[in-house]
Amino acid sequence: MVGWLRWGWRQLTSMRVALLLLMLLAVAAVPGTVFPQRPQDPAAVATYLTDHPDLGPLLDRLGFFDVYASVWFSAIYLLLFVSLVGCILPRSRTHLRAMRGRPPRAPRRFDRFPAQASLTVDGTPERVAARAVVALRGPGWWRRFRVDVRDEGSGTWSVAAERGYLRETGNLVFHLALVGLLVSVATGQLLHYRGQAIVVEDRAFANTQSDYDSFEAGSAFDPATLEPFALRLDSFESRFDPDTLQSRDFTAHVTLTEPGADPVAETIKVNHPLVAGGAKVYLQGNGYAPQVTVRDASGTVVFAGAVPFLPQDTVYTSQGVIKVPDVTTGPQIGLQGVLLPTAEQLGEELWRSVDPQPGDPLLALAVWTGDLGLDDGIPQNVYQLDESGLTQAVDADGRPVTLYVRPGETVDLPDGLGTLTFESLPRFVALDLRHDPSLGWVLAFALLAFAGLAASLFVPRRRVWLRLRADGAGDGDQGPGSGRTVVTAAALARGDDVGLQAELDRAVDRLRAAEDRPTA
Repeated sequence: MVGWLRWGWRQLTSMRVALLLLMLLAVAAVPGTVFPQRPQDPAAVATYLTDHPDLGPLLDRLGFFDVYASVWFSAIYLLLFVSLVGCILPRSRTHLRAMRGRPPRAPRRFDRFPAQASLTVDGTPERVAARAVVALRGPGWWRRFRVDVRDEGSGTWSVAAERGYLRETGNLVFHLALVGLLVSVATGQLLHYRGQAIVVEDRAFANTQSDYDSFEAGSAFDPATLEPFALRLDSFESRFDPDTLQSRDFTAHVTLTEPGADPVAETIKVNHPLVAGGAKVYLQGNGYAPQVTVRDASGTVVFAGAVPFLPQDTVYTSQGVIKVPDVTTGPQIGLQGVLLPTAEQLGEELWRSVDPQPGDPLLALAVWTGDLGLDDGIPQNVYQLDESGLTQAVDADGRPVTLYVRPGETVDLPDGLGTLTFESLPRFVALDLRHDPSLGWVLAFALLAFAGLAASLFVPRRRVWLRLRADGAGDGDQGPGSGRTVVTAAALARGDDVGLQAELDRAVDRLRAAEDRPTA
């Protein structure tokens, strides 16, 4: 059993398995881009389940609608993490020992090496060895060899030199950076939050979870850690091409208020977010929010406020719903309709918008009465009207009643239900707030991985050996430091290296040109 466990550990911590797990993780992430994900778009998931009654529940049980939190994705993620750590630690220990150790001693024979050279220089082998140390260390740190000199006896000296440890260091840094990326991404998934909020002109948004229209966060996120701040939408500017009506620029002018600081005027543009409370605030969308007042049959104001209508096309034809549940007399009221920023009449009851700017706004509403279903405890979409418990108001001829109202006008609701006043037409913005504490670390580890990969690919690992023997033709009674030395040299690289012979030739040329200086 122990033998099998050891074998399994060796397989798991091999570089081959680590690469396979990395590719498997990439493949496992694909369903997250193919199928809607519940944390980001629960409505799309519900629609998919309704449209695919057979396949949908099976995919849901398998975790395909929340891929990054599924058991199988987490298992691959953890196995990759363990594999990388188990692979890196032994290699790091081996690499550190190699860096502290001496370069391997010169082999007995040089004739089998791919790069060779020889020369004869003045001086004794010991003095030439000292000059060789200077020559091999080179002019720059990036081309410097680690050098070791040995006395082999019988008047023969050898010099062993090695460089390119940065290649293995870069490889280890690359894999350590991958581990850092895995940890950073996992931390970001646990601690991040993202929320959306719609803010109408002259109103404010506070950075509390209850003020968000939708909010999702990591499993380790604490709502108490939300940094307090408030954003007030002062005004919104939009610019369109006068010929094509294509959008050209959107600017939200806001006032940012943070604790202990004076209010500051800021702007938010598309792709130019505002940083507040550690979160980035993006301008996600915009539209119109008609300010309406509804009075019931007794004249009591039962609804007053701005209701966002969602744009449906480039000319901002917008749809929305006004729900009036708190009627003092009579049934609850639901108003469903269309806002036309610049209305143009095509027929008796046929209208269209011809410009996204509010040139001649018109609000067309259908009237429904009955039970809005707000007291059933079932969450509802504020932009849709559940018609199951409602009856549409009709005229004497049985045709559905449509109210047409412009800003400043008041119209009567059918069947004596009351009145509706279109007060004004402010703008609204849809803000997307995102906070991920791991983004800086992800960037740092990504750059570190790139640097490590570049070093592991482009830094050559080379070894050079010199053997120095006294030239037998020298005059034996000359003084110390005299005579000549025969130098034979060889070099070896890890893998194919077309520059190996040139490296050896440069070392030999530096040795030939070096001065005979005594060793320290």
